[in-house]
Amino acid sequence: MVIESEATDDVVKRLRRIEGQIGGIIRMLEEQRDCAEVVTQLAAASRALDRTGFKLLSAGMRQCMSSAAAGQAEPMSPEQMEKLFLTLA
Repeated sequence: MVIESEATDDVVKRLRRIEGQIGGIIRMLEEQRDCAEVVTQLAAASRALDRTGFKLLSAGMRQCMSSAAAGQAEPMSPEQMEKLFLTLA
């Protein structure tokens, strides 16, 4: 599955933001910050990563459908789609 560059750019921006969040969490741990604060930030980073994965999957599905409709590529099987969704679940 090839993802269009606009979607890829958005996903990369999101991942860089998450990378910054993770760096902040590491600093919090090194500074021995309150456990509840660290867990809250971990949860936020985890949700952001999940949303990024769904964004990527959504863009890939649109690309697969439009390519298959144009006769350019073989559409994904329902089993392949289900496996991708369950990977993020």
